Amino acid sequence: MHLPRQRACVQRGIVHLLSASGGLDFRMAKQTIRQGGKPGGKSGSHGASKGAGKAAGKGPGRRAGPREGEGPAGPAAREGASRPARPFQVRPGAGRGQGQRLARATPELALIYGLHAVRAALTNPRRKLLRLHGTALGLEKLQAEIAQAKVVVQQVAIEDIAASLSADAVHQGVLLEARPLPVLDISEIEMRSGMILVLDQITDPHNVGAILRSAAAFALDAIVTTERHAPDFSGVLAKAASGGLEHVPIAEATNLARALTELGEMGYLRIGLDSEGAVALESVALHAPVALVLGAEGRGLRRLTRERCDVIAKLDLPGAVKSLNVSNACAIALALTHARLRPGA
Repeated sequence: MHLPRQRACVQRGIVHLLSASGGLDFRMAKQTIRQGGKPGGKSGSHGASKGAGKAAGKGPGRRAGPREGEGPAGPAAREGASRPARPFQVRPGAGRGQGQRLARATPELALIYGLHAVRAALTNPRRKLLRLHGTALGLEKLQAEIAQAKVVVQQVAIEDIAASLSADAVHQGVLLEARPLPVLDISEIEMRSGMILVLDQITDPHNVGAILRSAAAFALDAIVTTERHAPDFSGVLAKAASGGLEHVPIAEATNLARALTELGEMGYLRIGLDSEGAVALESVALHAPVALVLGAEGRGLRRLTRERCDVIAKLDLPGAVKSLNVSNACAIALALTHARLRPGA
């Protein structure tokens, strides 16, 4: 066979091979052979095979471009298309992932962290909001609340939030700067549920935070605490309260004994809780309003505090342990009192 006829046979074979693979149609295959290899006029038989292989790998009827509705191809474009636009403006943070402190708590500045605590603060109309620092994920989880709140939002690295808090703080990627909540006077307490708590120098923020959480669950009218020997109502306490801080008014008393006297004049039944109390709480004749008075762990109620109470009661516990953590004892006492004060109880 002559050389020109051999070349023509080979070319026809390649044409049928390319068209059968689905990578090129018959007309394109013929054009490819005439132009010496690759579509578009680029020469070289090796290039033709490589281009054909890539096209063949897609299979018949497939295309390399983005599907309908996908927008531009590429990972960055696909990620941007799948995420909805944020309903709030984000400013770049100053920390830039170098572990730089973002803020420091002061008497005029409360730091609140953790998703539940920050979410409750963002939706509290009594709370003056200043600045919210958060990671991309943390801000995304709070976007509904942020959209309704008047607060400056800054996206920061998680290292910068961690540098602003204690090593054991569980911040969940969000840190809120805000003003402390306004403090009430005893006379400003509004009676709704008919129950309040009085804390006699309980200083542990975890305990007070847990007490606040229980108080919010039972819709207490207020918590009365001492002006001194009390924890800051932010940070660890706010995290332990899991949002309860935003729902229970706080009243401060310079002198707790005088405050208890004032509460008595307002009609409150003042019940001091002590594991050595003379009577069980369940047997106390209750009437609203009620003030449950709790003492610090270990020391308990101070002498003047005890003298201002109408009755000292205990929790009637059936087991071998008769003394509980103050926050646990508080939750039980609130449940017992609430059940007995309900209409029809």
